[in-house]
Amino acid sequence: MPKREEKRNLETIPVGSLGIIPLKGVKPLAEKVDYYLVKWRAERENEHKGSLAFTGYERPSYILDAEVPRFGTGEAKGVIRTSVRGDDLYLLVDVCNYSQTYSLFGQENHMSPDDHYQDLKRIIAAVGGKARRITVIMPFLYESRQHKRSSRESLDCAIALQELVNMGVDNIITFDAHDPRVQNAIPLNGFETVRTTYQFIKALLRNVWDLKIDSDHMMVISPDEGGMGRAIYLASVLGLDVGMFYKRRDYTQVVDGRNPIVSHEFLGTSVEGKSVIIVDDMISSGESLLDVAKALKERKAARIYAFSTFGLFTSGLEAFDEAYEKGLIDRVLTTNLVYQTPELLSREWYISCDMSKYIAYLIDTLNHDASISDLLNPVERINSIIERYNSGELRASLEAEKKL
Repeated sequence: MPKREEKRNLETIPVGSLGIIPLKGVKPLAEKVDYYLVKWRAERENEHKGSLAFTGYERPSYILDAEVPRFGTGEAKGVIRTSVRGDDLYLLVDVCNYSQTYSLFGQENHMSPDDHYQDLKRIIAAVGGKARRITVIMPFLYESRQHKRSSRESLDCAIALQELVNMGVDNIITFDAHDPRVQNAIPLNGFETVRTTYQFIKALLRNVWDLKIDSDHMMVISPDEGGMGRAIYLASVLGLDVGMFYKRRDYTQVVDGRNPIVSHEFLGTSVEGKSVIIVDDMISSGESLLDVAKALKERKAARIYAFSTFGLFTSGLEAFDEAYEKGLIDRVLTTNLVYQTPELLSREWYISCDMSKYIAYLIDTLNHDASISDLLNPVERINSIIERYNSGELRASLEAEKKL
C-alpha cells in the first residue's frame, strides 16, 4: 500500500510560500510538524518544482523567526524577524501551556490561556496584513467551555473567534471543539474542528494486543450528555454499542464556578465482562472520569480505557495513580496537542498520541489549496488498521520495527 503522502494529489500551485510560526510553548510540536514537511517536500516528485510559483517550496525549515519579548511590567510586543510578504502562514498556539513563564515586576508569572491568546494577537498584528493568508491552528480552542450563555454571562469563545477574523485570520483549525456550534459566531470564515479518533484507536491497538473489537466484548461510553456525538461516532466506526452517564447536579450551590455533581446515572445495556472505552474531549481535574470508571467497575466492566483529546490534569496525577493501582482504569490516552508534564509521560497507565504527522498533512494539503475532506473523515484508515490488528499484521510490523 503506498504511503499516504505519496498518493495525495498535491500538483496544484501553493497559495504562497509556506511559513510556520509557533507561539511560545508549542515549539516541540511545531518542530515535529516541520520535520515531516521538510522530508515530504524533498522527496516529492513534482514537475513544477523549479517554476517561479514554487519558489521557496523546498527549504531546510518552514519555521519562521518570531518571538514575543516582554518588558519588566509584563507588557509585550510581537516581533517577526523575517519577511512574510505573500506567505501562507500557519500560527500554532497551545493556550493551556502553563509551564511557560515571564517576569512581572521581578516575580515569575506562569502564562495563562489569556496570555497565550494575547501573544497570538500580537504576532498577527506584527504580520501587518502582508501575508497572503493566515491560518491559526489552536488545538485547544481558547475559552471553548464558555460557548453558551445560561444567565448574564460573557460569550468569550465567540468574541475571540470574531476578534481573530477581524484581525485578518482566514481559517481557524481546532481539535475536538467542546461545542462545534460556536463556529456560528464566524459563519463566513473557515473553521474546522478535527477529530482525533483514528490516532486514539491506532495508539490503543499498538499497545494492547488481546482486544476483541465487537459488540459482545467492547462498548463505548460517554461520561455526559454533551459528549454523545463523539461517542456515537466512535461506536459507529468500530461497530460497538454505546452507553451514557448523565450527571445529577445540586443546582442550589456553586463550587469552583459550577454546580457540584451529586451522582452519575447510567443509560445503556450491560457492561458486564466487556472492555469499555470512555471517550471525552478533555480531562480537566479527572474527577468526573474516575467517578464514571468506578461506576462502570461496580457494574462489572472488565477493562476501562479512557480516550481524551486534551489531558489537562489540573488537580495532578495522584488520583489517577490511585485508580490505576485499584484497577479502576487500565490505560488513559491523550494527545500531545497540549503541554504534557514529564511526570505524566513517565506513568505506566498513560499512552501519548502524537498528532504532529496529522497536523503536517493538514498544513501541506491546505498550502496547496487542496481538499482536506479525506483527512477529516478517517473511517477508511480506521477500518484498515483494525483489519491489520485482527490479522496480526500490525503486531508483526511493530516487532520488525523494534528489531531494526
